Amino acid sequence: MARHHFSGGFNAPAAPATVLGRGNPAAAANEPLQVLMTLEDARQATRRAAASAQRLISIFTPDLEPPVYDDPAFLEIIKHFILSHSFAKVRVLLHRQIRLIPTSNRFVAMARRLSSCIEFRAADPQFSGRTSAMLIADTHAIMYRAQASTFEGIAGYYQPPIARLHLQDYDEMWFASQTIY
Repeated sequence: MARHHFSGGFNAPAAPATVLGRGNPAAAANEPLQVLMTLEDARQATRRAAASAQRLISIFTPDLEPPVYDDPAFLEIIKHFILSHSFAKVRVLLHRQIRLIPTSNRFVAMARRLSSCIEFRAADPQFSGRTSAMLIADTHAIMYRAQASTFEGIAGYYQPPIARLHLQDYDEMWFASQTIY
């Protein structure tokens, strides 16, 4: 009789990480943070972090940063994420209230078509001093730039403590903010 990893109860050996679809966490845990210096670095880090998400992508951006978030490769990752994961959610928190025009931004157009999965909010004025930009995938991956006006920052693709810390901060801003789309 074949033994399945999920049929042995609590005393069964742990399922290999690849069965769970998360790769090798031990190898990932040893991966250092990546330093971002250029627009292309930020794009690649954003794509890689987003592609690792299973349930939630949280984005904090001043103005949807078209060079990063209107990128066709990034939008394809978002579309695949939403269409292939049950209960997938993308939250986009903007530094301030801006007018979202679907015809000028493909990310906004996608949000209009997939409105139950993508939500935009404007940060509450109490957070107006924030200058950072970030993308957090679930509670494990992050792309973070201290100054949204530059593409310099860091990325970590299996950094749960760092991602959770920033996600907690993001959630505080998210729940205090108003939905705009």
